[in-house]
Amino acid sequence: MATVAQNLPESSGPSVWFWEFLKEELAPYPGRAALVARMVVCATLVMIITMTFRLPYGSHGAIFTLIISRESPRATLKHVRTTVITFAFSAIYIFFGTMFTLDDPMLRLLWIIGTLFIAFYAISAITDYVAATGFGILIALTISFWDTHVPAELKVENTLWAFAQTTMACAITLLVELVFSGFRRGDDLRRSIAERLVSVGELLNLLAADQPVDNRTKKSLTRFALTGTSRLRQVLRVSAYSLAYREQLGAVVALVGRLVDIAANLTYFKIQSSDNDRKRLRALAQHIANLRADLLSARIPPPIEFSGKAEVPLLREMEKTVALIPDVFTNSNDFNTNPTLQSDDSPPRLFARDALSNSDHLKFGLKGCLAASLCYIIYTSLAWPGISTAVVTCLLTALTTVGSSRQKQVLRVTGAIVGGVVVGMGAQVFILPYLDSIVGFTLLFIAVTMVAAWFATSSPRLSYFGVQLALAFYIINLQEFKFQTSLTVARDRVLGILLGLFMMWLVFDQLWSSPAVEEMKKSFINNLRLLGQLLSVPQAKDIRVLIEQTSSLREKINTNLDKVRLLADAVLFEFGPSRQQDLALRRQIVRWQSQMRTLFLMETTWLKYRHQLPGFELPEGVREAQLEFDAEFARTLESMADRFEGSQSTRKVEFENSFKRLEQNIQTCYSRDSSEQVNAQLQTFQSLCLRIGTLTMSLANEI
Repeated sequence: MATVAQNLPESSGPSVWFWEFLKEELAPYPGRAALVARMVVCATLVMIITMTFRLPYGSHGAIFTLIISRESPRATLKHVRTTVITFAFSAIYIFFGTMFTLDDPMLRLLWIIGTLFIAFYAISAITDYVAATGFGILIALTISFWDTHVPAELKVENTLWAFAQTTMACAITLLVELVFSGFRRGDDLRRSIAERLVSVGELLNLLAADQPVDNRTKKSLTRFALTGTSRLRQVLRVSAYSLAYREQLGAVVALVGRLVDIAANLTYFKIQSSDNDRKRLRALAQHIANLRADLLSARIPPPIEFSGKAEVPLLREMEKTVALIPDVFTNSNDFNTNPTLQSDDSPPRLFARDALSNSDHLKFGLKGCLAASLCYIIYTSLAWPGISTAVVTCLLTALTTVGSSRQKQVLRVTGAIVGGVVVGMGAQVFILPYLDSIVGFTLLFIAVTMVAAWFATSSPRLSYFGVQLALAFYIINLQEFKFQTSLTVARDRVLGILLGLFMMWLVFDQLWSSPAVEEMKKSFINNLRLLGQLLSVPQAKDIRVLIEQTSSLREKINTNLDKVRLLADAVLFEFGPSRQQDLALRRQIVRWQSQMRTLFLMETTWLKYRHQLPGFELPEGVREAQLEFDAEFARTLESMADRFEGSQSTRKVEFENSFKRLEQNIQTCYSRDSSEQVNAQLQTFQSLCLRIGTLTMSLANEI
C-alpha cells in the first residue's frame, strides 16, 4: 500500500517528487513560527553579547541556541542543566589531560584519539543528545588552540571562555523559553496529531456524503503524508516526558501516521460506495472525531470495534488502524500515566541502559573516532590550523547520523556550501564592507538565522540542512568579535567543514555502510526478537532486578522502533535499480511497525500479570497457561524473524493452540466460585489476552 511520498517518484520523477517534498517540509505547522522566533531571539542575543563584550567562541554559543530542546520549559531546563554539567566536566577533563600529555607529542596524540573515541561513544550512549555533544565539542573547539605556542594561562582562559559561552547560551535559551511559555497554547505534539485526525475525518465525511474530495483536503493529506511523522518523533525523543508517556504517544504517532498514509491514497480512488459503506464511513469519521477530542482533553479513549466487510478500498485497513489506537492506553488510569514496571517518578538516566552491552555504541565510537582523528592528523601534518573546524564538524555531524542514510550527507554538504560559500563568503564580498555598525550586522544575522531556523524546524529528513547552514555562517562571522572580511579565513573554515563532512562520508557511508533498506530490515527483525524476549524475562525475587531487566529491553525496543522509522524515511532518498523493490519492502515494514508498537505496549501491561505484581495476581491454573502462552509467543516471534530472513520455519499452529488453552483456563476459572474482584480481574486479563493473540496471529499471517 503505497504512500503519496512513494507514488510521486514513480509517476513524476525524482525531481518533481523532491520539489513537492521540499514545499511540504517548509510549510507552516502549529507552533513553527513561534519556535523559529524563539530560536532567532536566543541566537541574536548571544551574538550581540559576544560582539559587545568581545567574547571568543561566539559561533559555538549561537549554534547551541538552535539545538537545545524547546518542547517545554521543563524539558529546556533539563537539557540546560545536563549540558552545563557535561561541559564543566569536559573542561576539567581537558585541564587534567593536557597537564600530563602536553609535553609529550606521542602521548598527546594517543590522548586525543582516545578522547575522541570517548566523545563519539558518549554521543551514542548518552540519552540526552545535546548534553552528549558537550564533552566532545569543547575538546574539538580547544584542541587546536592547545597545540599552539602561546602561554598556558591564555590556553586555560580560552577553554574557560568556551565553557562560559555554552553556559551563557543555555541561560539565554532558558530565560527566553520561560518568557514565551505564557504565550504557548498547550501541547504542540497533541495539536499536531489532532490536526492530522481532522484531515482524515474531513475526507471520510466527504466520501460518506458522495461528494468529490476538494483540493484543500487533498493537499492537506498529501502534505501530512509527505512530511510523515519524523518531526513528531523527534519532539518525543528530546522531550522530558516519562518513558511510559513516550511509549504511548510514540504508538499513537505511528498509528496516526499510518492512518494519514492510507487516507492520502484513498483520495486517488474513484469511490462508489453503497449505503452500508456510507454508514461505515460516517461511523469511522465519528470515531476519529471522538479520538481527537479525547486526545486534546487528555482522556483515555474507549475501545473501538468494527465488524462486517466494506467495499470501499482501504476502508477496512483504516478501521483496523483506528481500532488499535485505544489499545495503546490499555490499563491506563489517565492519559499521562501508564502503570508499567518502571515508575514514572524514577530519576532520568544519563546513559542508556545498554551503554555497556550494546556493540552498536562501540562501533559508532570507533567510526566517529576514526573520522575525527584523520581530520586532526591531516591539519596537524599540514600545519594548517585554519581547517581545524573539521573536527568540530565531525562531532556536530554525528548528532544526526542514523544508519547509512545518504541524504544526510547531501544535507550536510549543501548546508555547508550555502551557509559558508553562498551566504557567508557572499556577505563578506557584497554586504559586510558596507556596514559600519552592529545594527546592520544584526539585521543580516537575523535574516540568515531565520532561514536556518525554519529549515532546522523541519522533520529530521531536512532539519540538518538548517543547522549546517547556520553553523557554516556562524563559524565564518562569529569566531572573532569583529566583522570578518578576510576571504582567506572564510576559505579555511569552509574547507575545514568540507573536510570533516568528507571524512564522515568516507567512514560512515563507505567503509562501514549498507543500504538504508537493509539496515531497516535488520532492525525490524531485531525488534521481532526483542518483543519475544520481553515475555521471556526470567522470574526474579528482587523486584528491582526485574524492573532493571525489563526497562532495559523496553528502552532498546523503543530505540529500535524509532530507528526503523527513520531508516524508512531514508529509503525514500536512495535511488538505484532496486528502488521499486526497496519501496515495496518499506511499505510492508512501515505497515507492520504500527501493529508492533501497539503489541509492545500491550506487552508492558501483560508483564504485570506475568510477574504477579500487586493487583495483577492470577489464579494458579490461569498463571500456568499464561507462562506456556508466553513461551510460545516468544518462539512465534522468533519464527517470524526467521521467516522474514528467508527461513521456512513457522509456529502459527502451536501459538493458536496455546492461545486457545489459555482462554479455556480463563473460562474454567469463571465457572468456579470466584469473588467478584477475581472475576473482574479475569475479565480484564481475558480482554488483553484476546487483543494480544489476535494481533500476533494477524502479524504471523502477513509475515
